[in-house]
Amino acid sequence: MAANLALGGQTAETKRRSLLLEAGIVIAIALFLIVILPLLLSDFRLNLMGRFLALAIVALGIDLIWGFTGLLSLGHGVFFTLGGYALAMHLKLQIPADASSQLPEFMSLYGVTELPWFWQPFYSFPFTAVAVLMIPALLAGFLGYVIFRNRIRGVYFSILTQAATIIFFNFFNGQQKLFNGTNGLTDFQTLFGAKVNSPGTQYVYYVLTIIFLVAAYALCRWITSGRFGHLLVAIRDDESRTRFTGYNPTGFKVLVFAISGALAGLAGAMFTLQTGIISPNSMNIAFSIEMVIWVAVGGRATLVGAILGALTVNFAKSTLSEKFPDIWLFFQGGLFLVVVLFLPSGIIGWLRTEGRNLWRSVRGRNQVATYPSLEEDAEVEYERQNIGD
Repeated sequence: MAANLALGGQTAETKRRSLLLEAGIVIAIALFLIVILPLLLSDFRLNLMGRFLALAIVALGIDLIWGFTGLLSLGHGVFFTLGGYALAMHLKLQIPADASSQLPEFMSLYGVTELPWFWQPFYSFPFTAVAVLMIPALLAGFLGYVIFRNRIRGVYFSILTQAATIIFFNFFNGQQKLFNGTNGLTDFQTLFGAKVNSPGTQYVYYVLTIIFLVAAYALCRWITSGRFGHLLVAIRDDESRTRFTGYNPTGFKVLVFAISGALAGLAGAMFTLQTGIISPNSMNIAFSIEMVIWVAVGGRATLVGAILGALTVNFAKSTLSEKFPDIWLFFQGGLFLVVVLFLPSGIIGWLRTEGRNLWRSVRGRNQVATYPSLEEDAEVEYERQNIGD
């Protein structure tokens, strides 16, 4: 009994130290990005970094549903774009009082004389802030409920999310009078009286993006820890067996899909602020598939891998397109092939398995890891250090 109490105390203490260490690392990285990196990069490069950090938020949402719950969504571009449009509509309504028209300029071009009713609530920033999260979350929850209650999963779920993408893409493309069609919403002027495109304001958006990314990571980390996280993994690995044990996976899948949609909406809003435009192009299937690739490159079910994959792929994309404008797509395709063939578990997955074994072999401590998770188990470590001796 004494040994069990000591083991339980050590396990709790180990977890607490691990969480404190993880929190310290996250805070240190955030401070580096906020304080040091702006001194090293130009305004243009810093703006690119801000955009990629915004994309990392949606990558976390993808990892939450795909890596941990086994739901491969190929339509997250819809939620991302809806979040962007919600904020863009508020920005387009920041019209000076002395302007010739109190309508967004594109509406005047198409002969619209009165602001549509669903635009009017977006005069309010609090309403807009809620809409950025709730519109994608409610849509994701509704789609999830319709799909999951009928026990549709696997490739059929992925196909349905693609179909939703096509529907929304064509709808927004055809709404010239309401959303400026294929051109989207752009030419934002002010937010809270500050010029949207000024370097100082863009730095504020950059810092906010980092704060939101840290908050999104903390939320996903909390969701995937403990019993709820174990249940998500159980649904991913064997949904039928989970249902047989007395759980109804439908509610859990709807909830986690809605949270993922909200994260995508937040990412779309911050991306829109830093790019100055949002259009239906963000809803195309290719962009949604690219989001999945970020997670695959970084490593599924790791969270850190989702962030790393989003930053790595997008920085590689930006750099290669600048250096090799004619053939950069070939390099990008080659990068994906390398990951699929040689790093099937992603970068973080490789570091946790083959990379760790390689490091141990270099140090002369190579061990046979039939079950790699046992090497990280606090109880096994306790037995190895105490009972074995």
